[in-house]
Amino acid sequence: MTKRARMEDLGLSSNKNQINYPGDAGISQRQPTKKLVIRTFKVKPKLPDNFEEVTWAKLQAAVWAIHTSKPVNDSLEELYKACENLCLHKMADRLYQRLQKECESHIIEELAKLRSNESDKETFLVAVNQCWNDCQQQMALIRSIFLYLDRTYVLQNSSIISLWDMGLELFRKHIMSAVDVRGKTLDGLLSVIHRERLGESVDRSLLVSLIHMYVDLSIYTQGFEAPFLQDTHDFYAEEGQRLMNTLEVPKYLEHVKRRLDEEKDRIIVYLDKKTKTPLIGVVEGELLERHISAILDKGFDDMMNYRKSSDLRLLYMLFNRVNASDRLKTAFGMYIRKTGAGIVMDESRDSTMVQDLLDLKFKLDDIVKDAFKGTENFVNTVKESFESFINQRQNKPAELIAKYVDSKLRSGNKSMNDDELESVLDNVLILFRYIQGKDIFEAFYKRDLAKRLLLNRSASSDAEKSMLSKLKQECGAGFTGKLEGMFKDIDLSRDIMMSFQDSKYWSELKETRIDLSVNVLTQGFWPTYPPAPLTLPPHMARAQEVFKAFYLSKHNGRNLKWQNSLGLCVLAANFPKRNKELVVSLFQAVVLLLFNDLEPGKRLTYEDIKESTSIEARELARTLQSLACGKVRVLTKHPKGRDIAESDEFSFNEEFDDKLFRIKINAIQLKETPEENSITTERVFLDRQYQVDAALVRIMKMRKTLSHSQLITELFQQLKFKATVADIKKRIESLIDREYLERDKDDPSKLNYLA
Repeated sequence: MTKRARMEDLGLSSNKNQINYPGDAGISQRQPTKKLVIRTFKVKPKLPDNFEEVTWAKLQAAVWAIHTSKPVNDSLEELYKACENLCLHKMADRLYQRLQKECESHIIEELAKLRSNESDKETFLVAVNQCWNDCQQQMALIRSIFLYLDRTYVLQNSSIISLWDMGLELFRKHIMSAVDVRGKTLDGLLSVIHRERLGESVDRSLLVSLIHMYVDLSIYTQGFEAPFLQDTHDFYAEEGQRLMNTLEVPKYLEHVKRRLDEEKDRIIVYLDKKTKTPLIGVVEGELLERHISAILDKGFDDMMNYRKSSDLRLLYMLFNRVNASDRLKTAFGMYIRKTGAGIVMDESRDSTMVQDLLDLKFKLDDIVKDAFKGTENFVNTVKESFESFINQRQNKPAELIAKYVDSKLRSGNKSMNDDELESVLDNVLILFRYIQGKDIFEAFYKRDLAKRLLLNRSASSDAEKSMLSKLKQECGAGFTGKLEGMFKDIDLSRDIMMSFQDSKYWSELKETRIDLSVNVLTQGFWPTYPPAPLTLPPHMARAQEVFKAFYLSKHNGRNLKWQNSLGLCVLAANFPKRNKELVVSLFQAVVLLLFNDLEPGKRLTYEDIKESTSIEARELARTLQSLACGKVRVLTKHPKGRDIAESDEFSFNEEFDDKLFRIKINAIQLKETPEENSITTERVFLDRQYQVDAALVRIMKMRKTLSHSQLITELFQQLKFKATVADIKKRIESLIDREYLERDKDDPSKLNYLA
């Protein structure tokens, strides 16, 4: 065949005279260029009769070799070309069906092998995994051969799945739909995971591959996840019940946290991500939610008592996971109420009540901050719980808080510097905010402040004023008005004494040999003191008269009343062994002065002392006891003993000695007696009656007419202290009797205001 003939066979036409060669340039004139036109075959070549069968046989042999892991005789290029030729000649449909049938036959053979496998669960899993991996590799090779079929015929027919999906479908249809194989595979997987949960080492790569198989086959949710979650539920239900009975709560919580971390790790390593939420929910439900009450009942109080912040922090974190923080908050509040009530209601702990409550408050604040992350709900729980239990014992906490402040502000407190004292006062105010009986606090605080000011027992005037400023900020100027008046009286008294010393009366006082210092008090500012009868020695009485004459000369029309119970004296005492200065109360001083004119060795009877001093019996007994039965015994009691009897006799103790020059003798005047406490409390109750009466009249004056229940409701909203309905009814009856109110004639349940 000539060159020309071959070109014609290909549909090419040529004209030599129309072709210019490069060598002709410059020799002859260039001719116009003609285009080459390519034409199609006019007659299609005819395929051999057995072309499809022969070509498929070649492809089938290659598929069989791949399935059996044998060498493929033909090159992949030839096989690809064979597939392409079949597709080009409209044989793709039969080719797809033949390939599907071939692959299906192989899958059925693999199913038979798996069914005949009688090995244990994990070995069976290895066989399934090997079958799955082989199937994937085989389908990848087969697809590379039949790629032209996959990219043309399959794409053009939406009803036909791709070759890869066909392989997955066949595996799912025959192997994973076989009940025995599917059940045995699932049991094996659950068994391996169960052993891993028990702490055994397992082949995680096997789990990864097989669970990914479930995902790829789109049977993960129903085929694996549902039974897996049920198995997880059963496992942790049994474990939770068993461990709650055997482990302490902190150890159990650590175990729960470890289990949650383990399950999170499983999700990361081999489980599908969408399983995370239900899986963690099952673990939390079975290990936490089912045992919330048991955890709180069994271990919460111990964790609180021993201040186990790390355990409480873990408890808070875990309870938050299951939305149980409200139940934790409730248990927290119950613990505070129970512990606080144990402190407040135990009378034997009155001496340490305030410090115990402060220690409890500091402990709770630290726990809330460290373990509960300072959550507002828990902060409020502390506040509400304190307000609840601290007022269960009416009035006493307020009284003890006032006395605690007094102990810190007295000069006897040497354990703190100014900054520490300021911090203590700030802390006490926390408890002060919780008490409802602030008027009780005010009454006792005022009585103690009076003694500190009058007896010069304050640790620091700055601290006193700082406390007053804090109370004013908390309760307003009305609460501290009288207290501020007490400080003003002390300052004015200082000025009065300076004026007294510059006056002519001072020279008259020198005749008495008494260095007199007087505090002039405004009666409305200071506590009311009961009268304390006392017969003073003549020179003491003369000193009082001199000062009274001076004061009335400056302030005509005023009335002075001497408060003997608040008097303080410093006596120069001459003992045979050495001289001393005795710091005593006025009562003690008057009793001791009786022994000045007594001959050595002589005694005074109880009745002699009582008749000479006119001191009330109870006060006299307390005074004599402090002088003759305390640590500093400047008098000797006959007969010896702790109690004072009317038959006792007393003598000057000539053997007395002490290493100190100035000696304080049992400063009884600094301590409130039960009688004083009772009087203070009764006075507060009387003031409360006035407040209730005033509030009732104020409400009715504004409302004119109210029902009995409405009046009581509005009254409770206005009162700043706790009152009972029975007490309020008594005050209403009192106002009716005094014609401030009247019952409505038509409706006795209503009350009318009388203008």
